[in-house]
Amino acid sequence: MHKDTTGILRDFWGHDNFRGSQKEIIDTVLSGQDVLALMPTGGGKSICYQVPSLAMEGICIVVSPLVALIQDQVAQLKKRNIKAIALTGGIPPDELNNLLDNCIYGNYKFLYLSPERLQQTIVQERIQQMNVNLIAIDEAHCISQWGNDFRPAYLGCSILKEFVPNTPMIALTATATPRVVDDIVENLGLEQVNIFKDSFSRTNINFRVKHTEDKLYQLKKYMDKVSGSAIVYVRSRKMSVSLANFLIKNGISASFFHGGIPKSEKEEKLNLWLTGKVRTMVATNAFGMGVDKPDVRLVVHYQVPDSLESYFQEAGRAGRDGKPSTAIILTSNEDGDKAKQQFLSTLPDVAFVKTVYSKLNNYFQISYGELITEPLAFKFNEFCKRYEFNATMAFNALRILDQNSVLSLAENFKEKTTLQFVAPKSEIFDYLDKNRKTAPVIQTILRTYGGITEYETKINLYLLAQKTDVNEERLKHILQQLADDNIAEYHNNTSDLEITFLVPREDDHTINPFAKKIKDFNKVKQNNMAAMLGYISNKKVCRSIYLLNYFGEKTTEKCGTCDICTRKERVVSPYDLEKRIMELLDISPHTSRQLEKEIGANEKELLKTLERLLEDGLVSLNFRNEYIKK
Repeated sequence: MHKDTTGILRDFWGHDNFRGSQKEIIDTVLSGQDVLALMPTGGGKSICYQVPSLAMEGICIVVSPLVALIQDQVAQLKKRNIKAIALTGGIPPDELNNLLDNCIYGNYKFLYLSPERLQQTIVQERIQQMNVNLIAIDEAHCISQWGNDFRPAYLGCSILKEFVPNTPMIALTATATPRVVDDIVENLGLEQVNIFKDSFSRTNINFRVKHTEDKLYQLKKYMDKVSGSAIVYVRSRKMSVSLANFLIKNGISASFFHGGIPKSEKEEKLNLWLTGKVRTMVATNAFGMGVDKPDVRLVVHYQVPDSLESYFQEAGRAGRDGKPSTAIILTSNEDGDKAKQQFLSTLPDVAFVKTVYSKLNNYFQISYGELITEPLAFKFNEFCKRYEFNATMAFNALRILDQNSVLSLAENFKEKTTLQFVAPKSEIFDYLDKNRKTAPVIQTILRTYGGITEYETKINLYLLAQKTDVNEERLKHILQQLADDNIAEYHNNTSDLEITFLVPREDDHTINPFAKKIKDFNKVKQNNMAAMLGYISNKKVCRSIYLLNYFGEKTTEKCGTCDICTRKERVVSPYDLEKRIMELLDISPHTSRQLEKEIGANEKELLKTLERLLEDGLVSLNFRNEYIKK
């Protein structure tokens, strides 16, 4: 007999009623059936597995892609006095053993882990000993190579069906095209699956595209116009810093966030934004997933995203509380070409991936057939400079190697500081007497790290800063002075990335098994960009209808609030139509129907323009009846 689910919702979340398909999904799970839930960002996906698990005896296994996402979910459950465990990185073997024991004997209700953690033998063995009542696969689109965030490790999630047979599985996602849906069902082995799809429509979000040659002016204008918390998405770390400074200079509270800042600084920046002490976060796409801030009123894309999947997910972080919000793309005439240059011209082919892999092994001095298992700090820019690689293309190649489980790539700023006192103790004491200002800091180091006079020791600058009330930059200066005065040996190394090799070096033989996947991946990226540029250049189709149709949701109901719905009809000039057709054909061949859908042009005007382009010899038709650029 299951507990009352409405009572669970009320007791733990304070809500009297479920939303959308939540109740139907929960009842289906409780009946022991597999479920695929397609729900919009902010649609309450976690409720769909948390409530039924609490209604049953046993523990729910939750697979999630991001540490931030896992930590946020576990923290939220603990606030509600629900016992939950997260298996994130850096857990010592003894502690991991204890945590897994707690899942078996400690009446815990949720075990959150990454798909990579699921591959560990000890984790697999212990799961089979647990009383598992439900398997939840969050962000399930990661299992599809056609999805925007493909993670090969997700393909291993299906093994859970073998470990705990007869246990229902629920897969959840907010961004899935029909093709991705088919992949999720097949790759997870969902049997007689019940597919629930709440409308992806976000009626409270005003979707807009603003064409302008002065994006800075328009950004400030929208920041002044829309009050409340905001996110501004950019495509580079440099731009995040630049735009944050621009906003600050114009009296708008702002900070920046990207993958290259230290963890402690990330946490500080995030907390300031979450608590409203900073209004605007200017960020790369390293920011957002796993961040639950319901009152974001404005999301601005200052540069063109790489796909509608990315855009819809990021824009969907506006208005999660259901209140009116705005999502806008600011774009200039040259942005389309810049986006194609950034995302398409830097797509690595098979030969380039092989070259990067070979040079990467040479860089770390790994011989043929050798496997180094420990994580390696990686100075990416130094690597690109040494081998004269285009940085963007090289990074894309590394991502392909990561996606195909050749290596694991962590895009985190790492700082390793080591220190060893080499002077005799008498000299150290004399030094302390002569340097009274820095003596308290040096004494704290000596007390904190017992063997530091005997061997090279890793120093935690953040911890020391907390203990001594001296900022990290000042600490580095003190340590460097110790080295200059021959009292200690000091090393401070930083890296942007961390790489862990997962298979022995076999050069071409390592890459060949997924060479076709690389070609398919490039095609997916080309199609994604075509759809994204089609959305931006669209002048006739309601923004909401365009987005919903892309994700397979057929509707003709206009939102009434987007820039298309609210503007006056304007005739598109033949020149603009011809220019847009040629831009799309630059990316890939298109049928007339595809062009009509992506441009939003009148069918008669489109066919007339295509006929003229054929006559002028600028385009031709291939055997698939697709238009191609000559």
